[in-house]
Amino acid sequence: MPHLSPADARRLPSFAPGMTIGLFGGSFNPPHEGHRHASLVALTRLGLDRVWWLVTPGNPLKDNRALPPLELRVAAARRLADHPRIEVTGIEADIHTRYTYDTIAWLQRRCPGVTFVWIMGADNLAGFHRWQQWQAIASRVAIAVVARPGATTKGPLAKAARVLAAYRVPEYQAATLKYRRAPAWIFLHAPLDANSSTALRASGQGLPTR
Repeated sequence: MPHLSPADARRLPSFAPGMTIGLFGGSFNPPHEGHRHASLVALTRLGLDRVWWLVTPGNPLKDNRALPPLELRVAAARRLADHPRIEVTGIEADIHTRYTYDTIAWLQRRCPGVTFVWIMGADNLAGFHRWQQWQAIASRVAIAVVARPGATTKGPLAKAARVLAAYRVPEYQAATLKYRRAPAWIFLHAPLDANSSTALRASGQGLPTR
């Protein structure tokens, strides 16, 4: 596996005012085709310029004791992404943000003129109401939820989806999401990719922990 320095792993991708960038956060332990599939759906359907994978130092809602090193997960994510408009960064480790809200707030201050859209799988929407300041996140950025196996019907019925129901954008208006003032969110149906990090770890295809 090629060496990736901590500095390179934590590099902030390039950007320019006027760009619309999707943010896709997670542990990426390990990254899989489902991550790439959701990113490509968002790029195409929402008309994004880039998608940034934000590889977290550790998910506050999970046990991180066996989490592989950040540099290893970033390197694996970059190999899998393999797309000129998907960029991978472990920037949260340098800016010391633990929660999504703080990361988004930092990026909005650091990247003036850039419009960010948060991307998540429908399985994450089911637990979105457990995220720190989840309603404040929804007030800061538009959110795109991409269908995932087992969550296509449950996701739209989640607590967060019910609370934010008045701000849901019709799917046929997906291209307008990036122009809308938050709160605004959309559920994107797409061909499903059954890969999941949990299943890959259970089958022994996870990343080494050291």
